[in-house]
Amino acid sequence: MTIPFDQPVPREDTCSVKFDARKAVFGRDDVIPVWVADMDFAAPEAVTRALMERAAHPVYGYTLFPDSLYQSIIDWFRTRHDWVIQREWILMAPGVVPSLHAACMAYSEPGQGVIIQPPVYPPFFSSVRQSGRTVIENPLVLEQSGGEGAHYRMDIDHLEACAARADARILMLCSPHNPVGRVWSKEELEAVLAIARKHDLVVVSDEIHCDLTFSDRPAHSVLATLAGPEDALVTAIAPSKSFNMPGLGLSALVIPDEKRRKAMTTVFQSMHMPQCNPFSIAGFEAGYREGGPWLDELMGYLQANRDYVEKTVNQRLPGISVSSPEGTYLMWLDCRGLGMPDPELKRFFVRDAGVGMNPGISFGEPGRGFMRLNIGCSRSVLTDVLTRIEAALAANR
Repeated sequence: MTIPFDQPVPREDTCSVKFDARKAVFGRDDVIPVWVADMDFAAPEAVTRALMERAAHPVYGYTLFPDSLYQSIIDWFRTRHDWVIQREWILMAPGVVPSLHAACMAYSEPGQGVIIQPPVYPPFFSSVRQSGRTVIENPLVLEQSGGEGAHYRMDIDHLEACAARADARILMLCSPHNPVGRVWSKEELEAVLAIARKHDLVVVSDEIHCDLTFSDRPAHSVLATLAGPEDALVTAIAPSKSFNMPGLGLSALVIPDEKRRKAMTTVFQSMHMPQCNPFSIAGFEAGYREGGPWLDELMGYLQANRDYVEKTVNQRLPGISVSSPEGTYLMWLDCRGLGMPDPELKRFFVRDAGVGMNPGISFGEPGRGFMRLNIGCSRSVLTDVLTRIEAALAANR
């Protein structure tokens, strides 16, 4: 390994949400922050170099999206995911979360239904509700638990029933899934497409974790590579998770169908977005152009972190279990064996262990009794986290 992922990068006093919001979120500023889904690693050197080169030009005016930016997307997904994207399919966007909100406005009317699959990233809920639409929950099924942790699958029969509702218009898919770490199989994705086709649903597929899959687990299938020209599909992509630069705030939507692309463009124009940030453009393109070797080393490091956490949790933390995620740098700790209500569970980790994680309940009702752990940090940080939790469990026996 040539990249020093083991070397911590100080992030305090950089206006980092993950570090500098600890007091506001957890009530104390000395918890180890393993919550917000960004990593503690320095971005690829190519990204930093591109930003510095752009900063060297002292005028930061209104900026166009250059053709080279679009080509970087096309090249990356053709090479890495065997997905052939046409230039005209791409809409630049200021982030995936605004795009979820915009999709609700573009493809449904107020009061109509949007299907989501909890436990799932909280903005899936808020984008639906805050746009005046109705959340339709299709909960994932917990296949097994206990010593081997939790493993989830889609409830395809229930998804069919949700899609058959007269008010259902959109299905929001998280693929790979945050927080449970599933990389959906081709069979599952094809079932989703068949249901959407049958019930005339627009599928909004959030695939920003698509590059973060482990070599010893199933490969990620971009939903669009399984779809036909008749499928109503919007795919959200970004280099933000892949190269650890979510603060740059730029993503893209790939929409092959001209009618639906126009509908999304109309919503974007009504909201006066996206504005083109010259630094976001420089970092975005540099990641997709030159970040591949960095990403490959990152995934090896994250895989070792994943295996270390899984072994340690299942062997040394009684009442807590975890299974290996197939993708993402997030792990879904099953803490139901501790027998604590959710408010008490959060207090235990914050007050007794000094560890700041995302409570599972924030991902929907099926997240009760779980916590989300971000393993995108140096091994020494994870060792400290697990040692603190082990000591707190011992003290509470």
